[in-house]
Amino acid sequence: MASPGGDPTGPVPPGRHDQHRHSLAAVALAPMKATSGPLPTGDAWAYEIKWDGMRVLADVRPDGVRAWSSNGRDAGAAFPELHALSGALAPLEVLLDGEVVAFDDAGRPSFGRLQQRMHVASAAEAVRRSAETPVAYVVFDLLRLGGHDLTGRPWHERRRLLDRIADDLPPGVDVATVYDDGAGLLAAADEQGLEGVIAKRTDSTYVPGSRTRQWVKVKVRRHDELVVGGWSGGAGNREGRLGSLLVGFHAAPGDGVLRYAGRVGSGFTGAELDRMARRLAPLATTTCPFDPPPPPLHRKGAHWVAPDVVVEIAYGEWTSEGRLRHPVYLGERPDVGAGDVVRPG
Repeated sequence: MASPGGDPTGPVPPGRHDQHRHSLAAVALAPMKATSGPLPTGDAWAYEIKWDGMRVLADVRPDGVRAWSSNGRDAGAAFPELHALSGALAPLEVLLDGEVVAFDDAGRPSFGRLQQRMHVASAAEAVRRSAETPVAYVVFDLLRLGGHDLTGRPWHERRRLLDRIADDLPPGVDVATVYDDGAGLLAAADEQGLEGVIAKRTDSTYVPGSRTRQWVKVKVRRHDELVVGGWSGGAGNREGRLGSLLVGFHAAPGDGVLRYAGRVGSGFTGAELDRMARRLAPLATTTCPFDPPPPPLHRKGAHWVAPDVVVEIAYGEWTSEGRLRHPVYLGERPDVGAGDVVRPG
């Protein structure tokens, strides 16, 4: 490992990299995001598994780790495993981009299991749950190394530098594997029940907060983020309780117009129904947030809420009316901003 006084990256070109030395530590950067699309092919592309977890950036210093989600929320409290990075990588200062993932009994990423960890704010409770539901941090990008800003460097250089520190990472932190056969990886992801594949141009720089076509996500499992705009009461054993969520999406990021996508009533445990009811209660409003409003049958008995909560929904397909067919609730996405949720494709 390089000494703290040296440059572990090798020569850094003059210009904005030197001018912005240490600048990445000043703010919680929003991560660069992929655009949905068909699988690109050719020598200009590299491929990784798309992990079904929570995107987390980790700012690692000798004196501690600061970690945050895609929308800037603190992630260090919920995932104390990340704090081992500080001692393992000292004396280097690095900024990592990756995905926190929980696995089911078959070894597949499970967003449902990760839900047991995502909403924890108490440090003591987080440590207890880390023993019951361990997570892994899968790192796929390096944005700073030894105090040097790497975001302006091409992906293949950032990846080479990430590989150089891979052996120093603590248990539970892994570097994502890169593949050159995108079609084969997508077929394997489908066969193994994984979420999909991320294709990255090897010459792509890292543009924080950008949704770029330099990275393309290709899903084999149909599930996406939707915004909660209301809820309906239940029947039977859900009488007097939340029964289903009314969800939607934006036509474009930040356009402020929420399009209705349907009702979701499957996939909830009793405990999650109660938690979601408590979550939505302070957001109650008399104004329907959907434009145009849902059909009359779906509006009957509906309780509207400010469209601030994002959830992950699995489904069979989109109908010609822009509605979800056979939707199933997977969990809340507190790491995703409601204004960023658009219909995929």
